[in-house]
This record gives sequence, structure tokens and C-alpha cells, in this order.
Amino acid sequence: MKFEIHSDTSFINEGFLKKPTWKIKKAKIGECDSYEVFYSEDPDFKLDSESREHQKDSIYMEMAKVWSKNSRCKRMQVGSLIVKGKSIISDGYNGSPSGFPNVCEEDDVTLPYVLHAEANAITKLARGTQSSDGSTLYVTLSPCYECSKLIIQSGIKRVVFSEIYRKPESIAFLAEAGIEILRKKQ
Repeated sequence: MKFEIHSDTSFINEGFLKKPTWKIKKAKIGECDSYEVFYSEDPDFKLDSESREHQKDSIYMEMAKVWSKNSRCKRMQVGSLIVKGKSIISDGYNGSPSGFPNVCEEDDVTLPYVLHAEANAITKLARGTQSSDGSTLYVTLSPCYECSKLIIQSGIKRVVFSEIYRKPESIAFLAEAGIEILRKKQ
């Protein structure tokens, strides 16, 4: 395992994103914001010092992967879970909003009304009594910019994912917002 401290998010580049296991956490050093970065080239490396935390992350990531199979999308199936304490408080997968045909693509182009898995899970909470404040989001694909805004606004404090979305700029955005980010390639 390697540990580094950075003063900004410019370290989040193509080379860094290719690492199979990493964690970014915003921290205050003196008066300045900084980013604590832990990473390993070994995909089987357990980043968290407590194996219990590592086990929990692995189990919830496996569950998000299974949940993604509910998606009717052909190009990519994405699943997500929102966990608070020891409870799953919401789930989601990419697909159509309620009341729309369950079709995601037309001529290999994603339809504009398709919800991402994270947005689906977060908006489900708006219809219930649970709060996502302080929770962890487990998602099979790193969030896009739009979903990252929802994550920040909903009070989610930690995001765990396995694969990188084709537009990875939102990872730096989440880090700058103080969201702890963990990649666990499966």
C-alpha cells in the first residue's frame, strides 16, 4: 500500500484511475485542505485497516452487482445501494422512471429519460421516511457529474464503486466536496 498527501485533485488522472484499489479522503492540514490518498497495484489488497470494513464493502458491492441485473438496459447494467448504519435504506438500477416503458436505448443510443442507478436510489428516498445523510453509496460504476450533484446534496458521505465511468471528472468533484471515495475493482 502507498500513501500520499496532495494539495489538490490534479493527481486524479488516467494513470491513477487505472489502479485497481484506491481511496481518497479530504482532510484539513493546518489551514489548508488536502487529500489523503491510499492505493495499491494489487487488486486483492485490503485497503481498510479493519478487515470487517473491507468485508462489508465487498458484500455490499456484490449485492449492488446482483441488483444491476434488474436493469433492462442493453449497453450497461448498473446497480446501487444506499447503506446507513447496518441497513440498506435504498436501492436502484439504471432504467426508466415509473410509468414509462422499460426501454433504455433506441438504435444503441440511451433515451433521455433513463435514470442512472444512483439517481434512482436517491430519489426513492424522497418518497419515504429515511434520510441519506451520513450514508454510504455502493454503485457498480463511478457516478457521473449529475449523479455526483445529487450525492453531495443528499448528504451521502462515502461512495464505493468498482468500475470507472467513461467521464471520470466527477471523481475529483466528489473529492473536493469532501466525499470519501473508494474504488474496489472486482
